[in-house]
Amino acid sequence: MRYLLLIYSEEPTQTPPQEQIEASMAEWWAYDEAIRKAGARLAGDALQGSPTATTVRVKDDGERVVTDGPFAETREVLGGYYLIDVPDLDGALEWAASCPGAKYGSVEIRPVMELGM
Repeated sequence: MRYLLLIYSEEPTQTPPQEQIEASMAEWWAYDEAIRKAGARLAGDALQGSPTATTVRVKDDGERVVTDGPFAETREVLGGYYLIDVPDLDGALEWAASCPGAKYGSVEIRPVMELGM
């Protein structure tokens, strides 16, 4: 079954020290390698910061409203995702819990709707 792991965290207000960046990236590379070797990773990417986001809404009259930034006001923003294929929710929970992002933010698990097209 396919699941989307949505990785949320607070955006940093300042750049951390280089050693901290390198240590964090080492965790992410190790996680990515593990999920690939297990054959569970279908896709995954980090996203640029929320200031680069654009939100589109269409009103009832068909008018398109475009705003800069994410739609919701929240402290945690979507920073990346993994699309995984595992047998069940327990498998998705294991990958989400071992994700480095779970230590300083949250990982939302969403099953992918199979539409049978």
